[in-house]
Amino acid sequence: MSDASTTPSSDTRYEFAAAEPRWQEEWNRRQCFAVPDVPDGSRPKYYVLEMFPYPSGKIHMGHVRNYTLGDVVARYKRARGHQVMHPMGWDAFGLPAENAARERGIHPGKWTYDNIANMRAELKRMGLSLDWSREFATCDVEYYGKQQALFLDFWKAGLVERKESWVNWDPVDGTVLANEQVIDGRGWRSGALVEKKQLSQWFFSITKYAPELLEALQTLERWPDRVKTMQANWIGRSEGARVRFRLPEAPAGLGEVEVFTTRPDTLFGMSFLAVAAEHPLAAAAAAANPAAAEFVAECRRMGTSEAAIEQAEKRGYDTGFRVAHPFLEGVTFPVWIANFVLMEYGTGAIFGCPGHDERDFEFARKYGLGITPVVLPPGQDPAGFALGDAPYTGDGTIIHSDFLDGLDVPTAKRRAIEALEGQGQGTGVVNWRLRDWGVSRQRYWGCPIPVIHCEACGVVPVPQSQLPVKLPDDVDFSKPGNPLDHHPSWKHVDCPQCGKAARRETDTFDTFVDSSWYFARFCSPRAEQPVVRGAVDAWLPVDQYIGGIEHAILHLLYSRFFTRAMRETGHLAVAEPFAGLFTQGMVTHESYKSADGRWLYPEEVEFNLDAAGGRTARLKDGNTPVTIGRVEAMSKSKRNTVDPGAIIGRYGADTARWFILSDNPPERDMEWTESGVAGAYRFTQRVYRLVTGALPGLPPAGSSLEGAEGAARKLRQATHRTIAAVTEALESFAFNVAVARIHEFANAIGDAGEVPGAVRREALEALVRLSAPMMPHLAEELWSQLRPGEAEMVATLPWLEADPALLKAETLTLAVQVLGKLRGTIEVPAAADEAMIFSLAEADENVQRSIAGRPIRKRIHVPGRVVNFVV
Repeated sequence: MSDASTTPSSDTRYEFAAAEPRWQEEWNRRQCFAVPDVPDGSRPKYYVLEMFPYPSGKIHMGHVRNYTLGDVVARYKRARGHQVMHPMGWDAFGLPAENAARERGIHPGKWTYDNIANMRAELKRMGLSLDWSREFATCDVEYYGKQQALFLDFWKAGLVERKESWVNWDPVDGTVLANEQVIDGRGWRSGALVEKKQLSQWFFSITKYAPELLEALQTLERWPDRVKTMQANWIGRSEGARVRFRLPEAPAGLGEVEVFTTRPDTLFGMSFLAVAAEHPLAAAAAAANPAAAEFVAECRRMGTSEAAIEQAEKRGYDTGFRVAHPFLEGVTFPVWIANFVLMEYGTGAIFGCPGHDERDFEFARKYGLGITPVVLPPGQDPAGFALGDAPYTGDGTIIHSDFLDGLDVPTAKRRAIEALEGQGQGTGVVNWRLRDWGVSRQRYWGCPIPVIHCEACGVVPVPQSQLPVKLPDDVDFSKPGNPLDHHPSWKHVDCPQCGKAARRETDTFDTFVDSSWYFARFCSPRAEQPVVRGAVDAWLPVDQYIGGIEHAILHLLYSRFFTRAMRETGHLAVAEPFAGLFTQGMVTHESYKSADGRWLYPEEVEFNLDAAGGRTARLKDGNTPVTIGRVEAMSKSKRNTVDPGAIIGRYGADTARWFILSDNPPERDMEWTESGVAGAYRFTQRVYRLVTGALPGLPPAGSSLEGAEGAARKLRQATHRTIAAVTEALESFAFNVAVARIHEFANAIGDAGEVPGAVRREALEALVRLSAPMMPHLAEELWSQLRPGEAEMVATLPWLEADPALLKAETLTLAVQVLGKLRGTIEVPAAADEAMIFSLAEADENVQRSIAGRPIRKRIHVPGRVVNFVV
């Protein structure tokens, strides 16, 4: 008998507060969810992984939704006979811990590990079927030391480079930011205005895999199309030409400017050339002209994300330089510095064709530059065609373009490239939007980059024997900047090659590095090397990965690169880390504002219904009215959050799980409502009463089900149809549909009336086992009462299989029409022949009235759907 089993009680209330921790302890005691590093081969493997959390200190409803979805998959696949790995860890490095250390005077490690302890306890209360023996945090030296070893392997393989680059610099956080971390020109965490700065940085050579990363998207059949599209756009393959524009009066060392363009067919529509603020031509102009220098400085202060560039007013500065047109002898055009040209994309220079590009059109209109249309829309007369208040960006025929006139756009592109190549002024190329991944960050709380700088030997890798390079604990956060830079001893070491005094690299890795291979480490989390081939080859790829759409580009793309780099360095065999990807929607809630404009937490507000049925709100501690705002994503800034711990304490984990699954399809946003969670709680109690109330009348398990007729057969059919329906829903991630089918099934059991005990037992046991992936504690509690004395727990039972004989419909409901208009419905035996169907249809009273004694000229039968009489 299970140690955690209970006996039936006269009390009909499910006491979740006692039951849930009891079953969690029993799962743990039996090690129900632990798996070996290498699957034993007796069952197919299945690796379920949710994106691991940052240890901020408390779980939020987004966590509850994410990890509940993954847990349903894990429990279901386990029941379907798979050996399931379902691990948990912590994405634990990063600036929040460092900022907390500065603000609170504590070490980032203490802040981080204290938060992990709190969040681990909260996640365990959810009853997740996790293999906690695999847990690690990325700030564990056992983890980041292995990451350093991977970096050195990548370096040897030619996948690491150190080079000067322009970066986004956050002056408050004192660190480099990726373009995506610059929001409206400000740092995503500090809110400080971001500056452009040139630094020596470490890069992963992700561009070497650009073609493969793009092509392989087509193989990811179980990824959302929109994620694949976002990645394809980010990788950004484009065909075009590199055009070399000569500078007749060039500054020293700058004889030409190279431009990449996808539209060489529009070169005759050129009216200017524009360069980025970091381009050598801009630097030359700034050196000679204070006004140019000020404009360059202004450009470096603006946002660098594509959204920021697109939304900003297009501004420029005329350098005074001019470039020669490649096809028009003696014709030159002005060179401008423009705030919408980025050095990291293409060559940092563009040629402007305002007639056929919205950005160029806006710029040319602002500064009075020429606008010449060179693409004629279909059906237009070239003699009378003129542009209006917008450029023409569609397809057409080339005009005003010398030897290209009359050609369609694709042909003109090819002819222009041929001419450029023939004159030695350009080359046809494939260009990639993707840029190498800069991984250097100027902060303490991150994985140290295992490199030593020696004046004699240059940049030297730390020998494998000296790994891990550990972070020092005795750091001083009272000074601005990176504590590793001003540590008295940590960075001072001897060169491993010549033995002379040298210094460590004080940059640490971007935290995206930490999350780009953690899924592989989970396969053998205690190994002395980064991964064990037998383990990763057996478990990877992840069969089902679950997380937010906000990670569609960077995290997923970097993980795809890392897997390929690990394959190249012999650490694993797969190319793609995640075979299946599911992106869940956000959890939303109403927002509330006080009369003085403060955002309020939901628990500060109480509600009333007015006479017309409308809802009003006021502060709980008085009659002050409260404005009810929009339903939007839960956020700390608007305080429209709900504490999962309080919900679990009040209603139980199963209630929270059931409601989070029931509201909407999981890929859509869902609204958290108090009435919704209360309804979910009532359902858990109803299921408990439904089962425990029937216990005294149930025969022993295994009693005969033969000969069930009438109401009994109808309940058996409902049981097996529900098994089939829930199975289909879980297979397709339609968890809300599974919830709805179980609700209907509970109603069918409650409405079944007098049926044999064996039939009722079958239905109740099916109800318990079908709801187990969603409400695992309640399922165990009820199973222990349905099957007292049995050692098997629901968590380890196989999934139910529907009896095909009970899935077949015994009767059919058909619509009956007269002259195409619905006049009634009839129920016929499923095996009825057409003659019987016509006879029953004609006998229907409504049909008789519609026919009104007229002869039937034609009888039409669409099997399983409709009968139509033509009179």
